[in-house]
Amino acid sequence: QVQLVESGGNLVQPGGSLRLSCAASGFTLDHYAIGWFRQAPGKEREGVSCIGKDGTIYYKASVKGRFTISRDNAKNTMYLQMTNLEPEDTAVYTCAADSTLLTGKGTCATPIAGLYDYWGQGTQVSVSA
Repeated sequence: QVQLVESGGNLVQPGGSLRLSCAASGFTLDHYAIGWFRQAPGKEREGVSCIGKDGTIYYKASVKGRFTISRDNAKNTMYLQMTNLEPEDTAVYTCAADSTLLTGKGTCATPIAGLYDYWGQGTQVSVSA
């Protein structure tokens, strides 16, 4: 079955850390641009961090220096390491992969599920004291 499955979401206190994982099955992730997106209640979905097919990496300004995107080709899995979490980071986080998007910024630019080859089901991250 071809799919992306996220894990790692949780409730954490401000200043805490989480690592989200997104495991791919049915296709080889290293041939794709990849990205993490999030949607908070009442807000539009936004691109958080992406790696384009050209290897360039994009971070949303508010997470730069706190979040790190990576992938492990041997495990066919992508990750989002999140540190110094803030209440404003509370959202459902979703991973995606696409075979045509070239740059990291371009991969994060249009967070519409139908534009990506594969889109995960989402994992909840809640940051609260």
